[in-house]
Amino acid sequence: MRVVFMGTPEFAAVTLREIYKKHEIAAVFTQPDKVNMRGNKVKYSPVKEFALENEIKLYQPKSVKESAVINELKEINPDIIVVVAYGRILPNELIEIPKYGTINVHASLLPKYRGAAPIHAAIINGEKETGVTIMHIAEELDAGDMILKKTTPINEEDNLETVHDRLAILGAEACLEAMEALESGSAQREVQNHSEATFVKPIKKEEC
Repeated sequence: MRVVFMGTPEFAAVTLREIYKKHEIAAVFTQPDKVNMRGNKVKYSPVKEFALENEIKLYQPKSVKESAVINELKEINPDIIVVVAYGRILPNELIEIPKYGTINVHASLLPKYRGAAPIHAAIINGEKETGVTIMHIAEELDAGDMILKKTTPINEEDNLETVHDRLAILGAEACLEAMEALESGSAQREVQNHSEATFVKPIKKEEC
């Protein structure tokens, strides 16, 4: 498959590395560079670092809603767009470009914990289980139809780092599985029960 990948942190880079092993990465989109406050140095995202190391075409637009970005994606003509922790809401015009759709790896068992900090929320709320959901992206936040889910327990000895790392690996595996199902035509499409949706905001420093 010809893939456009959109993501920023290490959680996203784990999936990008696995896709790279089996598919053609036509382009990578990641957030603009940020300046490290301590050393006043530019810090590249893990996704950008991987793209540079492997000479993959890289884009860092401030907005993906601009017509120039949409037109560039149409020129690239990917089979699928994979989004993992990119940090931008995508317009419908972009979502509809690929023939197999635009899919997302979300680190919760949707419709529970939509939003920016689902791993933190699961731990803070004492959940015994969490997981990843692969879904079709919709314009509404984390509300798209689901393709598949994978679960993992949250153990007493777990912390944010251990759950994060486990979900990153699980998300990569689930994403590849969903891509294969979409390509073969065997993918399921389950509408979320929106009445059961819960939302989590970005975590604050004092909550860490």
